[in-house]
Amino acid sequence: MNILVFLGSTRQSQPPKPPRLGSRVAAALVAHFRESYPDDEIELIDPLDYDLGEVFKPHFAYASGRAPEPLDALADRIREAGAYVMVSPEYNHSLSPALAHLLNHFGSSRYAYKPSLIVTYSAGQWGGVRAAVGMRTFLSELGCLPVSAMVHVPHAAEVLDDEGRYRDDEGAERWRTYLQRGSTQLRWWAEAARRQREEADPHTLIGDFTPEPRQRDAPG
Repeated sequence: MNILVFLGSTRQSQPPKPPRLGSRVAAALVAHFRESYPDDEIELIDPLDYDLGEVFKPHFAYASGRAPEPLDALADRIREAGAYVMVSPEYNHSLSPALAHLLNHFGSSRYAYKPSLIVTYSAGQWGGVRAAVGMRTFLSELGCLPVSAMVHVPHAAEVLDDEGRYRDDEGAERWRTYLQRGSTQLRWWAEAARRQREEADPHTLIGDFTPEPRQRDAPG
């Protein structure tokens, strides 16, 4: 199984401190999945690794073979992945603009018919839970339906160090158990979806949206 962990932050300035708190959470998740599922391929997708340009131009807006190579490569990885982990802070009770911006560069058919796991975090006490509410709708529209379990990390700077390791050895096992519930659900649904895709390709059976908006309209 190939699982992509999307880090939904491009913040490099303070406050809060540290500015890239999400990188700790993402590192902890990558380590958890690699430890729990050593045969899987776990890849971190960091938006700072991609030049998305000042003007929004999604991957599907380019002519075939004309998209920037890094964008093309990421589109392929999204299509080939079996599941996604979406890591987001909370902005105005909603998901990270950086995460939405990155995900919106690719059509929903790339993500569709696969599960996702919602992970939120904060420097304060709420752990980004309100962002998770909107993320359910957003990810469902992409076609990568979120599993019921979610992961919320309040006071993330106190829970994790710079490398994403748990600061409190005594509390580490509780966090592992907490993460295991979400990762197990994600993995279970990913396996089920993969078997069903092999039996009946949903892209052929149902069909994907076309680039022409008029072709998506209901009959008049």
